[in-house]
Amino acid sequence: MRVLIKAKIPHESFNAAVRDGSAGQKTQRILDEMKPEAVYFTEMEGHRTVVMVVDLKEASQIPAYAEPLFLTFNASVSFHPAMTQDDLAKADLEAIGKKWG
Repeated sequence: MRVLIKAKIPHESFNAAVRDGSAGQKTQRILDEMKPEAVYFTEMEGHRTVVMVVDLKEASQIPAYAEPLFLTFNASVSFHPAMTQDDLAKADLEAIGKKWG
């Protein structure tokens, strides 16, 4: 299942990594391990934020994706299931609408 991972990184931990020169290396190590389909760096609610798209085969993989972010940057991490256009087409919204509408 495709999942959006959103990691909000506290200023203190990332600033320290920027100051000591390790921010790029730490970030690259995490991305090399996770191998996201897509990754975006942005600001959300005033914090550095990373949004990644990954394909999880099973829920037991969640710690392997969350812990590097927790342990490296003390990040707040959230997971959001996501669908492609093909996934949405398979959902048969018309049948759901007839049943519940």
